[in-house]
Amino acid sequence: MRHGRGLSSSAAAGAGIKLGDILLAASISKTLSERGTLTADLESIPLSESLVVQILGRNSLDVSRKVVFFRWCSLRNNYKHSVSAYSHIFRTVCRAGAEFLDQVPVLLSSMKDDGVVVGPETFKLLLDSIIRAGKYGSAIEILDHMEELGTGLNSFVYDSVLVALIRKDQLGLALSLFFRLLDGDEGQGGIPVPASNACNQLLVALRKADMKVEFRNVFEKLREKKDFELDTQGYNICIHAFGCWGDLGTAMELFKEMKDKSLNSNSFGPDLCTYNSLIRVLCLVGKVKDALTVWEELKGSGHEPDAFTYRILIQGCSKSYGMDDAMRVFNEMQYNGFCPDTIVYNTLLDGLFKARKVMEACQLFEKMVMDGVRASCWTHNIAISGLFRNGRAVAGYTLFCDLKKKGQFVDGITYSIVVLQLCREGQLEEALRLVEEMEARGFVVDLVTITSLLIGFHKQGRWDWTERLMRHIRDGNLVPNVLNWKANMEASLQAPQSRKKDYTSMFPSEGNLREIMDLIRSADMGMDGSPGSEEDVAQPEDQWSSSPYMDQLASQMKSCNISSQPLSLTRGQRVQAKGIDSFDIDMVNTYLSIFLAKGKLSLACKLFEIFSNMGVDPVTYTYNSMMTTFVKKGHFNKAWGVFHEMGEKICLPDIATYNVIIQGLGKMGRADLASAVLDTLMKHGGYLDIVMYNTLINALGKAGRIDEATKLFEQMKSSGINPDVVTFNTLIEIHAKAGQLKAAYKFLKTMLDAGCSPNHVTDTTLDFLGKEIEKLRYKKASMVRTRKDDSS
Repeated sequence: MRHGRGLSSSAAAGAGIKLGDILLAASISKTLSERGTLTADLESIPLSESLVVQILGRNSLDVSRKVVFFRWCSLRNNYKHSVSAYSHIFRTVCRAGAEFLDQVPVLLSSMKDDGVVVGPETFKLLLDSIIRAGKYGSAIEILDHMEELGTGLNSFVYDSVLVALIRKDQLGLALSLFFRLLDGDEGQGGIPVPASNACNQLLVALRKADMKVEFRNVFEKLREKKDFELDTQGYNICIHAFGCWGDLGTAMELFKEMKDKSLNSNSFGPDLCTYNSLIRVLCLVGKVKDALTVWEELKGSGHEPDAFTYRILIQGCSKSYGMDDAMRVFNEMQYNGFCPDTIVYNTLLDGLFKARKVMEACQLFEKMVMDGVRASCWTHNIAISGLFRNGRAVAGYTLFCDLKKKGQFVDGITYSIVVLQLCREGQLEEALRLVEEMEARGFVVDLVTITSLLIGFHKQGRWDWTERLMRHIRDGNLVPNVLNWKANMEASLQAPQSRKKDYTSMFPSEGNLREIMDLIRSADMGMDGSPGSEEDVAQPEDQWSSSPYMDQLASQMKSCNISSQPLSLTRGQRVQAKGIDSFDIDMVNTYLSIFLAKGKLSLACKLFEIFSNMGVDPVTYTYNSMMTTFVKKGHFNKAWGVFHEMGEKICLPDIATYNVIIQGLGKMGRADLASAVLDTLMKHGGYLDIVMYNTLINALGKAGRIDEATKLFEQMKSSGINPDVVTFNTLIEIHAKAGQLKAAYKFLKTMLDAGCSPNHVTDTTLDFLGKEIEKLRYKKASMVRTRKDDSS
């Protein structure tokens, strides 16, 4: 007794009962710990909810004993567990770890038999624990139990489960759950649409996994729901995804919808991320000029460009050979206080080397070092490859040797670049020595390096060196795969041929100039079309818009209904090096290169046919190789047939494809169509690289359109591409053959002044030019002699 007060009789009785329950719970816990439930002492004890909950809550009792006790209680007559008891046992199992989660289905079944349903918090705890343990199938089963029990979780719980599945890379289960939620009947206690954050994370995961069909299905499902609206992040994700997949029309339509909502309902509008996504999309589909205009417009719209804006633009301009624009953006980036990183410098270096601006590239590399930007292995690889491509092989090899001595600035790709150059020059001994050194330094001899050497061996007839190469391949799976593939290919090629010419009916027989005409016509209809419907024209324009050009561009895209990317801005590669998934087509492309280089068109066509029948899908490089050979052999209809099949297989043409088309049209004497194809390319957002310029100049020159060829040369220089020796050789030749000897001599002088070294083709062209000059002198001398005779 304290403070002179005593306990009442009822309070004393309650305290006694409580103390008795505690002592009884302690006694039962001790019995469970020592002997389990297999004892007669427990049978006589009356069970109550409070007693069971106390025993389950004791920390001294092992989890396995608690589970056994709980199941023993379920078997007692006239006793059913309460909601509190089930909540306790579920929390106990979840906290104990993954080894006890197998008890959850049994406990759920028992709960169903008892007619008891725990609260949403307990179900959420169960779902979180099971997903954390990686038991995704069990998580779906729990959701099924919830539906059977009539339990409705709030949207937050479902969102957390959906996000957890996404973060665990279980996109299949996440999609299943998402569509189940959206297909439910919301009007009868169903679950509402997942929140914007969960939907956005699902869309991002699908984009990263390149699941285009699933992404569009989710997008369309969300658009069908009246109570769901994309937020700014959702719009940005969709604009970026559809743009990256070439669906420029949908991306622009979403921007226009976003802009209209901000005007009509004073809600959120496009932000800097939106404009960055749109600029990136425009660059990806080749509309770099439009991207630059949007960038200029962005600076006056209240959104200041950030480092990502500048990087996107520099990458787009460099990829499309717009190096003057790329350098302008780069200079403004530095002026506004942004420090270019290694990626920006690498992009500019690559673009400058491809544009034949070797001096500018070397100066930029020196600036990079002076600015303290660390050069990566990619930087050095770009420099070495660029020097090789620009006829500076000695400088490139010297740089490679210097970097090797430092020991930390080369990787397997560096060796692969140098090996490829040595194979092109026929120095196979040195190439093999480098492969040995590459393996000794711990670099993997990959499939790209192997195919370069295989082509070199075949060109020089040194197949006996293949065994020497295989000894230095560390990838154990690659060696048998290459050897087995080669053996199977040779066996297939030796099988009896069923046709007189292998390529007779491989490609569509209707392949002709109609394919090219359809290409030009579709471009004119798609890009030069009139405005859309009267409804589109009648819509009032926003007079106070901060981005009028972007609004106009979005309206044009909607009216033109452009929904697919017409060409790829990246060249197809012989070897994509994506592991076993691309191994077959990589090897097909390699041996196609070997056979076609040797002029073995029949073997190449049969190889193409065999693997097409096996279900190996050709890539752009494969089609380009076949088209190039058909054009060289004069089989123009077959070349257009390949182009037709390329369209049927939905294999996007690249710049090299258009180059082959223009080359073929030039050989056919159809320079007019070649110019039309060029216009089509530019309208589709394409660009002209140096190979394309040289091909078109040659085609125009041979067609006698000398003035147009000269204008194209001036356009080439103004676009920021430096002419190479092929350009000058072509110009000298076409002017000399056209009798314009002074112009030919002027191009020779320009070539020498530009520091472009002549090659053997130049010597042959100069011999022809010299003979033409001698003929002209002899003709003039004869004319003078004739005049003197007449006067005398």
